[in-house]
Amino acid sequence: MHVVIMGCGRAGARLARRLEHDGHSVAVIDKNPTAFHLLGLDFKGTTVTGIGFDPNVLIAAGIERADSYVAVSSGDNSNIVSSIVAKDVFHVPKVITRIYDPQRAQIYRRMGIPTVAPVTWGINKIMDLLFLHRSHSRDTFGNGEVELMELRVPEMLAGRMIREFEVPGEIHVASIERLGRAFMPVAGTKFEQDDIVNVIVLRESMDKYKKMFFIT
Repeated sequence: MHVVIMGCGRAGARLARRLEHDGHSVAVIDKNPTAFHLLGLDFKGTTVTGIGFDPNVLIAAGIERADSYVAVSSGDNSNIVSSIVAKDVFHVPKVITRIYDPQRAQIYRRMGIPTVAPVTWGINKIMDLLFLHRSHSRDTFGNGEVELMELRVPEMLAGRMIREFEVPGEIHVASIERLGRAFMPVAGTKFEQDDIVNVIVLRESMDKYKKMFFIT
């Protein structure tokens, strides 16, 4: 792919290097030319000095042949405006935007622009580390609306049916690791003590998940 990245901070530079390492064509835009030093001397992609919502700057970065556009500058406004230009003017197939304001992130996701909200994700992770002891989050989806939780089954739940712990659209037991082997359970599967269970949980249903699995 050819990927255009706006913002050469730590995130933008690391993403650019990772993409280049994986064999993709990369162009990085930043209004501060000194920021490009984060890419390293061995970076072989394109660097363009300017603002990401300037069509001429985008064209210089190869936006017209881009498969993806990623906006990770430090400014929400710049990220959003440049993403709209990439999506609506240049019709880039995949546009991703980092937004620090969670409320604005939701608005732009509804506009069809996928967003990454580090503040929301970070708060959710911190809450898990503070209060979930026997269970912890392994991954998140979207902006943290859905969590993949891992827990170890206590003795009190051994022998209970999986179906007792599922709520359609809210809580789903995705896999069980038992004696070093993982499998996908069915409705009649029973928990055994010390099973390692992966559960997909809607963030809004996290309290229900804790109560169901006796997590304090």
